[in-house]
Amino acid sequence: MITCYVNYELNPAKVDEFEEYARMWIPLVEKFGGTHHGYYLPHESANDLAVCLFSFPSLAEYEQYRLKIQDDEECQKAFAFAEKMECIRRYDRQFLRPLTV
Repeated sequence: MITCYVNYELNPAKVDEFEEYARMWIPLVEKFGGTHHGYYLPHESANDLAVCLFSFPSLAEYEQYRLKIQDDEECQKAFAFAEKMECIRRYDRQFLRPLTV
């Protein structure tokens, strides 16, 4: 399993818009075989920070997801929404693996 950790720098004036964007992506990740672990929004922290975590069985399956979302109408709608709302200033992706015992 591989978990994608996404760190977002938000426009602090557009957190509500980012929340709407985030709600779009949870079912989309799951539509393509991933498990979404949620978005975490600013609360008693920097007002421009959000993170999300979602997993795929393998990096290869994550890469297939990345290809499929390029042609998916709902995914493109979510991307366009974020761009129009200007709620995301930047983001970074990290890939993590769980520690097994």
